[in-house]
Formats: sequence, C-alpha cells, structure tokens
Amino acid sequence: MDQSRDNQQTLQAWQITARRAIPLDRPLCVGILNVTPDSFSDGGELDSVGKAVDRARAMVDEGADGLDIGGESTRPGAQRVGAQEQIRRVEPVIAAIRKAGIEVPISIDTTRAAVAMAALDAGADVINDVSGGDAAGNEDAGMLGLASERGCGLVLMHRMRAPAQDQYSDAYDQRPIGDGVLETVIGALRDARDRAIAGGVDGRLIVLDPGLGFGKDVGQNMELIWGTGAIVGLGHVVMSALSRKSFVGRVSLGRDSDPGERLMGTVGLSVVHMMHGARLFRVHDVGAHRQALDAAWSTMKTDG
Repeated sequence: MDQSRDNQQTLQAWQITARRAIPLDRPLCVGILNVTPDSFSDGGELDSVGKAVDRARAMVDEGADGLDIGGESTRPGAQRVGAQEQIRRVEPVIAAIRKAGIEVPISIDTTRAAVAMAALDAGADVINDVSGGDAAGNEDAGMLGLASERGCGLVLMHRMRAPAQDQYSDAYDQRPIGDGVLETVIGALRDARDRAIAGGVDGRLIVLDPGLGFGKDVGQNMELIWGTGAIVGLGHVVMSALSRKSFVGRVSLGRDSDPGERLMGTVGLSVVHMMHGARLFRVHDVGAHRQALDAAWSTMKTDG
C-alpha cells in the first residue's frame, strides 16, 4: 500500500485529452451506461435514447465524474455484435447526452475502431478497450492508430480470453492463470502500454485496468486488488471495474447470487481497491460509491 501511495504522487489527474484533465483530488466515478439487451447486470434496461439520457443525468446528479457507454456485452459467454449494430446503439445516445448539456467525459466501451470513431465524432472523449489494443487477439488493428490520431484518452484492460470463451469468475474449477497472476497481468499491461506508445499514443492519456473478472478466478481477482500498488508502479492511473461481478458475490455472500444482490460487496471492495491505489471507478451504482469512496478518502488525504 505504501508503494501505491508513493506512485500516486506523480499521478495528479485523469488526463482525458492533452488539454483536458480531471484532478485526482478524490477518487473518480464513471457511471456505466450499457445500451445492450444482454449485459450481465443491466441488459435491456436502457431500451430508448430518452431512458439513457435520463440515466446519464441521474448519474451526474449522484456525483459521476464520467460516463462509460457500451453497445456490446462483454459478459462471459456473450456473442459478438457487429460494428454497425454497436454504432446504431451508441451513437444516438452519446449525441443526445451532449445535446442535453451533459458535459462530463464519455468513454466508449468497444474493441472496434469504427465504433470508437463514430462515438468520438458524436461527442465521446475516451476509448475503453477491454482487449488492451490487442489486434493479435482477433481485435481491431486500427484502434491504437485511431487513439493516436484523435489524441483521446485510452483505457487498456487485461483479459486472458474473449468473452465468448470466458467463464464467470466463480465458475472456474481450477485457476485459469497459474500462481503468478499479478506478474502476468503487470507484464501484459506493460506490453499493451508499450504498444500504444509505440503506435503514437501519448502516455499521459493511458489508463490501465487489470480486468477484474475477465479470465480470473475469485482468488486471483482478490490478489489483483491487493497488488494494485505494483500496477500503479507502471506510472498510469488504474481503473477499478469490479462492479456487481460474480466474484464480488462469492466473497461477500458466499454463494451464487444475482448481480442486484452485490451492491454492498461491490462498494466494500471498491473502497479496498482505492486503499490499494485504484483511482478511477467504473460502477453501476454511482451514489453509493460517491459517498463511500469520499468517506474513505477523507482518511487518506494526508497520504495523497
């Protein structure tokens, strides 16, 4: 934990573009807006542009510092959605949010450059790529070039496999990664970061996400939370994206559970993740996180 506090001294802001940044004078919350019919927790809830705008406004009122909008589910077992269908889902929502005067940063959750481009043109600011810019993993070779060209923020996440081949984190019979999960994730994130910078992306605009729940079992997710200080040591803001995931229910309730039952466990683990160095929180429940993270942060102010 001391290592994460030392490293955070040099990370003073979430850099959205070269000219726009949000100070890291408190943990930042990014509200999840899934305009999908099949996301694991909230699929189908936002089935109109109007509902999505209302949810966006409510999240900002609750204290969201940004919004993350996705048109393709990345839950385990999810099937791929074509770029044009993703664009059909997300582009009008982003445009309507901007037309409504909502100015917080918007990230587009996609692995497809065409979707990211359409979202950026509609008013998004950041690309959230759960593949970590991995063109070799059957993803989009144009993503890093687009991020470089547009000078936008870029979230690079670690995953072991694409959603169609993945399992829920509490469903593994044996560890999907060996005993060195932290070293594996750090190495993969370092490589993803280096590929992005080599492709022309400004390193200041990169956020790293350890990919909690993506190809890791319950214990490995906990190891990554505890080891976040070492990930912060790579020199980038770390995103926590554990909201309502299956491992949260397993450790907080001790059983299979519905996503809606996992609020208290999610908030508790988010606070722990913050104590270990995470600063950007992608969450379904903004209001609860805003209060809990701010309260916990008040005990850490003298430590930065």
